[in-house]
Amino acid sequence: MAITKPESEDEREPDAAPAPDPAAPADAAPAATDDDPDRWRRFADGDPAAPPARPGRLSAIGRTLARAARSEWTLAALFSVLLAVAMTWPLATKLDEVIPHDTGDPLLLTYILGWVGHALLDNPAGIWDTNSFWPLTDAYLFTDTLLGYAPLALFATSPASALVVYNLLYIGTFALAFLGAYALLRQLGARVAGSAVAAAAFAYAPWKLGQAGHLQVLSCGGIALALAMLARGHGWSLRGGFKAERQRPGWIIAGWLTALWQFAIGAGLGIPFVYLLLGIGVVVGLHWLVLRPRLRWQTLAADGIGGAVFSLGVLWIADKHAVVAQNYPESVRDAEYISWFSPTWQSFIIAPQESRVWGAAHEAARADLTWAPEQALLVGFTLTALAVAGLIWSCWSGWQRFWLALGGGVVFAISMGPNFLDHGSWAWALLYEYAPGWSAIRTPGRLVLYLTLIMAVLAAGTLTRIADEADEVSHRARVDKRLKVKAPKRVHALLFLPIGLVLWEGLTVAPYVPVPQAPVDMSSLEGPVLFLPAGGGDTKVQYWSIDGFVEVANGVAAFTPHEQEGIRSMSMGFPDQAAIDALRDAGIETVVVQLNTLPGSDWSGMDTATDPFGVEVERTETAIVYDLNPL
Repeated sequence: MAITKPESEDEREPDAAPAPDPAAPADAAPAATDDDPDRWRRFADGDPAAPPARPGRLSAIGRTLARAARSEWTLAALFSVLLAVAMTWPLATKLDEVIPHDTGDPLLLTYILGWVGHALLDNPAGIWDTNSFWPLTDAYLFTDTLLGYAPLALFATSPASALVVYNLLYIGTFALAFLGAYALLRQLGARVAGSAVAAAAFAYAPWKLGQAGHLQVLSCGGIALALAMLARGHGWSLRGGFKAERQRPGWIIAGWLTALWQFAIGAGLGIPFVYLLLGIGVVVGLHWLVLRPRLRWQTLAADGIGGAVFSLGVLWIADKHAVVAQNYPESVRDAEYISWFSPTWQSFIIAPQESRVWGAAHEAARADLTWAPEQALLVGFTLTALAVAGLIWSCWSGWQRFWLALGGGVVFAISMGPNFLDHGSWAWALLYEYAPGWSAIRTPGRLVLYLTLIMAVLAAGTLTRIADEADEVSHRARVDKRLKVKAPKRVHALLFLPIGLVLWEGLTVAPYVPVPQAPVDMSSLEGPVLFLPAGGGDTKVQYWSIDGFVEVANGVAAFTPHEQEGIRSMSMGFPDQAAIDALRDAGIETVVVQLNTLPGSDWSGMDTATDPFGVEVERTETAIVYDLNPL
């Protein structure tokens, strides 16, 4: 059995060290007393000798690096990365060849990364007007911007390199989700095993398998990490409460910056996160007014500076999106539209079709859903069982469990959108009508990530209580109660076993799809260009356009602008003279017909054998290029 210094559970902090006595000489050794815990530990270890002499500087640096390499957070970060690589295997071996899930939204998001890197290097002020959706303005804001990934986007200088960046970020989202949740749970007071199991449940929840094509949804690790940093900076934990001596202003600044980074990835998750932080701020403010805990001026300054930077950044991005909502009224969704994508009462126990374990078994249940990709929201049966147990038996107090359960219920109600009781009038509808920005959220079911996080906290409480009870049983078996004894390591190792069930439920059957090559040399085209067929396959066109960023009228986003629908209508009779004249008048210079996608499209009856008068035509095996205004 391992022997440690006696300490209360609320006072444990791995990185805390006892403060030296300022009145003692610098070279004085601490006096030994009969009840000195260190003396008893040395006696039990058979080592009554004095501590060794202080090592030299190089030796001290080496020991510091060695301790850092063996630290909990180094090991947690390494484990999170290795686990993410394993759970997404063999993607790491084909970073420049395939893309996860499909060639729809993933290629769109890859294009966005490419555009961000191109704009920042070429013309940062022009980032809002992309080369796609020509001739519309502010097209960059038609969907989630991934602006938080700008540093990595600088490496997306070609279609191939952009694909590598996207795939690395895809793997990284799972690693960050695990590490962020683990940090939050440890800060709240959970033990290592409970934190690891619950973090895995958050990072690899079955509902995320259906979101494999949405990088902006998978990028939720910053939420948990920001909450962990803010809690640590304020010296607060769920188990130990507020500790004035543990305030760390640096962590507060880091927490606010991480929160802003999370919001900059996408407004879809960012807007609810802003309201969560606002709600936490109100609760903390009321708590301070009632109990008046002792806060350092550095803490208040860090909150002031960090909160101001966060608020200004959010308002700047939100103002840009507000301009789009004003200029493009079709981007605003009504309640009937949102209801189509919102979950039902059964959604939270239905797995997406991508689930290797439950996908086939839940096929009949998914058939009753109006839009299964956004409505199959199983959080995991292992996590659910541990969370339910955590409501009854946990290291968290009864009131803490009550508030966690209440928070889970509120999230459940809001995430159902208009499909909750009375069309969501007492939950989602209030936010939709009165909360700025909430009407832009098309898929309220994605708020299930907060329900997953709350259930992870409850699950960690269950496993932590088991670990505490095991230590208590071992300690009571000691004859000398001055020695604090923990249960054997093999006993604590058993608490890691549920992580196997969690990861088993997180396995996917979603494919890694080869990325199609462009049918023409994109950089050689004269824009503006219109690719036919136009529609859902426009994500490929946007991805191909990273090669040169020629202006294209094609584009896919969260909504379809009326102007784009007009250009598509003009092209329906192409290559007849009326369509050619209409496209010329609209400003289109080049039309590219993709031969391999013509069958089954609205343009399937196109005459591809005739060369229109006054148009220069170039044919290849995969495409026909029409120059509408040859010199």
